[in-house]
Amino acid sequence: MRLYSENGIEGRLEALLSLASPCMICPRQCMADRMGGDRGFCQAPYSLYISSASPHFAEEAPLVGTGGSGTIFMTHCNLRCAFCQNYDISIRGEGISCSAAALADVMMDLQGKGCHNINFVTPTHYAYQILKALPLAIEKGLTVPLVYNSGGYDSLEVLRLLDGVFDIYMPDIKFLHPSLASRYCQAEDYPAVVSAAVKEMFRQVGDLVTDDRGIAERGLIIRHLVMPGASEDTRRVLAYVASELSLSSYLNIMSQYYPCHRAAEFPEISRRLASEEYEEALRYARSIGLTRASRH
Repeated sequence: MRLYSENGIEGRLEALLSLASPCMICPRQCMADRMGGDRGFCQAPYSLYISSASPHFAEEAPLVGTGGSGTIFMTHCNLRCAFCQNYDISIRGEGISCSAAALADVMMDLQGKGCHNINFVTPTHYAYQILKALPLAIEKGLTVPLVYNSGGYDSLEVLRLLDGVFDIYMPDIKFLHPSLASRYCQAEDYPAVVSAAVKEMFRQVGDLVTDDRGIAERGLIIRHLVMPGASEDTRRVLAYVASELSLSSYLNIMSQYYPCHRAAEFPEISRRLASEEYEEALRYARSIGLTRASRH
């Protein structure tokens, strides 16, 4: 809203458009001519497609509150993880076309239903389309915080263009070992990229701040999914958060891994997570002073 009042969105839009085709929006820099109909690694078209939009009550507690988080699930993904639990949306791209005007109406509908925020799920490759819709929503009365909910594989250049747009960043930190990122996401550079990206997100919004009801107003929420057989890497992720970000970081340590999509192709992750592996992650987080690490 501040950017809009200062006429600051238009310049950001122009800069994002210059990165959109050939596409250099994400760190893959695949140079796909999306405006011309080509699709890059993520397989997303130039036009925005969304899968669903509704109040969501299974997100982190500070986002959900009493009215839910207004989640907008966007199709396709620049990571395409082998174990993706939303592969029908992120890999297959099941959804419908959504114009800027329609997206603005979706945001207003979610706000009207009492959602505490607008939560853009997998927004990286649609950053331009989101920013194009925001002035339309602001003119209609949008006031709730905006959440950037990504896999963490985000370009620093794009994140800097989004500075002042999003109130809450909610990235995954999936892996900090290049071999794991390469094996499961075809992104050996993911650890370096996510480390820099999360630091930039933290620079912009800081630690999570909530109101007197415990509802998120601004800040960073980090997610880490504990993977079978990857305890060493989980400790690496937790240590990074504690030493490179803040001991007050709001960290959701997630236990809901189950083998799906192509996980059966990788014997080491073709099983569910053992409770001992998850409890070990929680103990380690506490031992290094992460006081806002929660279970989910």
